[in-house]
Amino acid sequence: MKYKDWLSQWLYLIKPSIKQCTYERYSRYMRMQIIPALGNYELDELTARIIQTFISEMSDKYSPGTINCIISVVKRSIINAEEMEIRQTRLNTKIRFRMRYKREIKCLSVSNQKKLENYVNASDKYKLYGITICLYTGIRVGELLALKWSDIDFKNSVLYINNTCHDVYTNDGYQKFLDSPKTFSSKREIPLPRCMVSHLMKMRKESNSEFVISGNNGKVISKRSYQSTFSLVLKKLGLPHIGIHALRHTFATRALECGMDVKTLSEILGHKNAAITLNCYVHSLPEHKRAMMNKIAKMLQ
Repeated sequence: MKYKDWLSQWLYLIKPSIKQCTYERYSRYMRMQIIPALGNYELDELTARIIQTFISEMSDKYSPGTINCIISVVKRSIINAEEMEIRQTRLNTKIRFRMRYKREIKCLSVSNQKKLENYVNASDKYKLYGITICLYTGIRVGELLALKWSDIDFKNSVLYINNTCHDVYTNDGYQKFLDSPKTFSSKREIPLPRCMVSHLMKMRKESNSEFVISGNNGKVISKRSYQSTFSLVLKKLGLPHIGIHALRHTFATRALECGMDVKTLSEILGHKNAAITLNCYVHSLPEHKRAMMNKIAKMLQ
């Protein structure tokens, strides 16, 4: 059996046990990267050397996260083929890839954050307020667009993260698909700053959608569409281009700069542990570094 034929069967077999977004991601990697390179091999022809060569050739083209996912698809599919005795030989060699320099994920400076906030607050487009929500709660864009009015407790000023959403490609283009949160710890409650509650209450009165962030006439907004909107806002304000996930990084950085302890921040972000928060989401900006150095010098003098 050719590997491409087994991959189609394997994906069908595991579909009930994985999330829709994971299924879509696996399907995309198989279609775009794995099948063109390895699909025409017979299952038993695939050796560790062939697979390692394939992975090495991709190391300079894709991010470490993408390559790790592709390795996972290849290894899982082959192991399952061995377990079902469709493949007779065993793949025992560990597959490795050369790590590229990790791409720096940027966050907004204080001045640029204020510029962005002022523009959003002055706008009559309520959907833009999602940018401010991300800046003051650190929620992911998928969590933002899955947020319903029923997830907000206005009396106690608490926002509950119960769902997330993903873009699923259909014949009609990309559609929003609701799903459970990324991990168990992602399902959480976040206290809302007082400055946000009154604005959200005003939005609620004028909203004709079950979702907090929606388009004209309650139109559902996909992640891709909202990312495009965010990019247009940055361009209009003359701010450097950053991905919308940088708003989450910005929140984490501001929180630590203001003195929030890492444990509290980790729980608000929905991380499994505080180490993830420190390693991945916190960026000390030059002005903060300078202030801390001056503080040390002042104390010593």
